[in-house]
Amino acid sequence: MTIRSKPLTLIAAGTVLGITLALGHSVVSARDTSSDVLPLEQLRTFSDVFARIKRNYVEDVSDEDLLEHAIRGMLSGLDPHSSYLNTEQFNELRIGTSGEFGGLGIEVGMEDGFVKVVSPIDDTPAQRAGMLTGDLIIRLDDKPVKGLSLNDAVKMMRGKPGSDIVLTVVREGEDKPLKITITRAVIQVTSVKTRFLDEGYGYVRVSHFQTKTTTDMLAAIEKMKEESDLKGLVLDLRNNPGGVLSAAVGISDAFLNDGLIVYTDGREVDSRLRYSASKGDIIDGAPLVVLVNGGSASASEIVAGAMQDHGRGVVMGNKTFGKGSVQTIQNLANGGAVKLTTARYYTPSGRSIQAEGINPDIVTGNLRLAKREESGIEPITESSLSGHLSNTNEATADEKEEKVDPNANLAEDDYQLNEALNLLKGLTILSRQG
Repeated sequence: MTIRSKPLTLIAAGTVLGITLALGHSVVSARDTSSDVLPLEQLRTFSDVFARIKRNYVEDVSDEDLLEHAIRGMLSGLDPHSSYLNTEQFNELRIGTSGEFGGLGIEVGMEDGFVKVVSPIDDTPAQRAGMLTGDLIIRLDDKPVKGLSLNDAVKMMRGKPGSDIVLTVVREGEDKPLKITITRAVIQVTSVKTRFLDEGYGYVRVSHFQTKTTTDMLAAIEKMKEESDLKGLVLDLRNNPGGVLSAAVGISDAFLNDGLIVYTDGREVDSRLRYSASKGDIIDGAPLVVLVNGGSASASEIVAGAMQDHGRGVVMGNKTFGKGSVQTIQNLANGGAVKLTTARYYTPSGRSIQAEGINPDIVTGNLRLAKREESGIEPITESSLSGHLSNTNEATADEKEEKVDPNANLAEDDYQLNEALNLLKGLTILSRQG
């Protein structure tokens, strides 16, 4: 199966702490505004305020700092994902995309002046420490978050691998804030993990959409197919905060034979893009269940929306995060950059993901399966009764012995995954009857 490679400057994710993202850095020319009328009255007000600060503020402030603050305010007032990056911050962003720094492993955004956890990343210090989607970080060590920009907060959370940071977290359902100590580490995330849930039933966990995610997933599924005939597949996108748009397109393309996957629409012609599937389904039409939750954002929502609109898979879990906006990184002449929201994502049927998210076909609660205590007493069945008729099957005891998949216990404590597996088995039975 061929996954078409397309040049992209689009980013389908927010700020990530300790996760590799591929960003297309390109200089985007500004619109020709020569015919626009300058807002002279507002500029006079700006000049007046600027002069008053210079003259009357309690401390001396440089022109450079004042103008940078003005630029930051202009962008942050637009939406939570648009921001200004000075030279230092732009370089940090580039470093951040390599994963070679001490980080926590959480996808974050801003909400009401606090840092909100969009999703903890699999196998990272944040996840191991117990951080959850929806947590609001109100303090970083002893420093209040209120008043900090998202970039400043991210910078504080990064640091030398092995060093600790204490996050004070407000969590829904908790009476008082929690203090969570996390040890920073160099974050190296494997975005694709696979295994069998049961004989013939595969499980693919995609924790993040990176440049190589599509290639890695295709190779992993091909390997699974060599080991067993795939009767069905669970694609787990829970707590996947997004990543590279091309990877979301590639993952969707892997299960679709044709049709639109996603399109973007904005004011500029360059922001109006359409992505369609190429022929070939990696699992040859076998049943597919896509697991999502409130931590599934951006690129995850693109995949879930495409599967849902095409009827290719059953989306199960909880309503997704609802980040359906596109950001472009636009280089500036001073060595910095602007991260600007330039378009919205739409599913094949024309649904906007922004602030709405994807509603699952089947909603499941965040429950845990209770293990039944074994009493040691065999249950009474027909075969226990005296004088019962014998079974006419001539299979030997060895042939009757049930095969137990050593990987089946993955769904043992995971209610949503267990429900997905049961649904997958039911869909497989129906497909055989059809």
